Amino acid sequence: MAILSFLVHLAGATMLLLFAVRMVRTGIERSFGAGFKRVLTENKSLWGSSLAGLSLAVVLQSSAAVALLASGFIASGILAFPAGLAIVLGGDLGSALVIQILSFKLDWLVPLLLAAGGWLFVKTEQKRWRQAGRVLMGVALILISLRFLREAMAPISGSAFLPALAEYLARDFATAFIIGAVLAFVMHSSVAAVLMCVTLVQIGAIPFDAGLSLALGANFGSALIPVWLTRGMSAEARRVPLANLLLRGGWALAALVFVNWFDVAPLKGSANPGQALIYGHLAFNATLLAAALPFCSQVQKLMVLLLPASAAGQAASPLSRPASALDRNALQDPNLAIGSLKRELLRMVEMTERMFLPILDLFDKEDPATLKAVCELDQEVNQTLAGIRHYVAQIPVSAFDASGAKSVQGLMEYAIRVESAGDVICKVLARRIEEKHQSAARFSEEGWKELVRMHEATTANLRLACNVLMSDDLESARLLVIEKTEIKRAERDSRKNHLRRLQDGRSDSFDTSNIHLETVRALRDFNGHISAIAYPILHEYGQLLETRLIMDMDSRSRQNA
Repeated sequence: MAILSFLVHLAGATMLLLFAVRMVRTGIERSFGAGFKRVLTENKSLWGSSLAGLSLAVVLQSSAAVALLASGFIASGILAFPAGLAIVLGGDLGSALVIQILSFKLDWLVPLLLAAGGWLFVKTEQKRWRQAGRVLMGVALILISLRFLREAMAPISGSAFLPALAEYLARDFATAFIIGAVLAFVMHSSVAAVLMCVTLVQIGAIPFDAGLSLALGANFGSALIPVWLTRGMSAEARRVPLANLLLRGGWALAALVFVNWFDVAPLKGSANPGQALIYGHLAFNATLLAAALPFCSQVQKLMVLLLPASAAGQAASPLSRPASALDRNALQDPNLAIGSLKRELLRMVEMTERMFLPILDLFDKEDPATLKAVCELDQEVNQTLAGIRHYVAQIPVSAFDASGAKSVQGLMEYAIRVESAGDVICKVLARRIEEKHQSAARFSEEGWKELVRMHEATTANLRLACNVLMSDDLESARLLVIEKTEIKRAERDSRKNHLRRLQDGRSDSFDTSNIHLETVRALRDFNGHISAIAYPILHEYGQLLETRLIMDMDSRSRQNA
């Protein structure tokens, strides 16, 4: 019975730890996710890139998340392989620093974090403050989960089972390494896995030798996570996770052999074995970064040999998309027809995203070829709308009930909005880009930062709209509408700031006044079109007001009188 109770408490503490780590990461991503591209791509040196990866891993509490971001940017051509690998190596060290931060005895801080975080999340409406509350509560839950983990080990620490298991793991370091790798991979978090190892060593549940082997295995398992998650991406995107696996995994195996065949007395003799394990984990990732960073360019050559780009991928245009997803054989089945429409709409939104992503770079640097490709892709978006319209016209009305017909109508209306969003890019933003380069004008530093923030936030909303389209999730739909309001507020603030700069006599603001104002308005309009997918879901759940007008004007007038 004691074993069963132990397993239940251990599972509960572990799940709470995983949930809390994810809660912190979600809060950070929702607050600052739009700026990750700028953080990762603005560095010119490998050391600067590794520092950016380190900082981002500390913020996100996940080296795997940093690796996925870097892989995505490499696949888009925004980031080069050496910089991407430097970012991932820095992220590995950053996740080790997170473990050091979270290992401090901060139980006294838990009530304060819960109170402040709960108040911010429940009582405030502004997005950043709400997500800050989510992050504070997540940190509090991490500390609570670690305390639960220590308490779960207490009843069984005196039994014969745990000492026997601990002694076996201390002798068989290969098995401990494999268990640590599996643990990190299953948990999808090296932070959670290593924190668990540190806690077990700290309370004396397992010896330091076993904990160190488990932690090295967790490093190996953590490097496997982005390789697994990017398995369906292009060869270019998979090269960095695979290179990180070879470097980090090889380094972990070498360290495993070294610490188990040679005496590491300075670490074993520490008065605080848990802290010594953290030092060992930090030393492992720091030495890996220092040893591998100078050879990032050479590693790229090896990865190109291991994962060559496909001939089809090399010949295809970076803006090309797959063929239509509309299935004519599904017209008689309501569920299949709606699913087919959603897949085609998702393809349409993704094409629009491909059009939108390079817009800011085109403002900064003249590139007629890419601008032409963007406008050519708009023609494909228009053709996709025509195909959807023709498909909907072929659907027999008798095959759908009222709910199905309403869903089809909502998808058709959203397709029209997506096509309008493409027109905003091609007919408004593209012309402003041409106008800026023809006049050789430059945005003011403040004005450019405002455009960058709006573009980043709109890009994040575009991806959130894809999630809402496929999941019909109410919470995501609410978040998308809240973000739409934030974009409108950003456009209004940018307009006010621009007019203030004009009043101050700023010549750079005068030169780009029309371009700046029309660009922020176009970004707002584009975001409004792609956010429209949220409204049918909110209307279905009764979460929309019919009007924002005051209906009872007579009573209002009497109150004012």
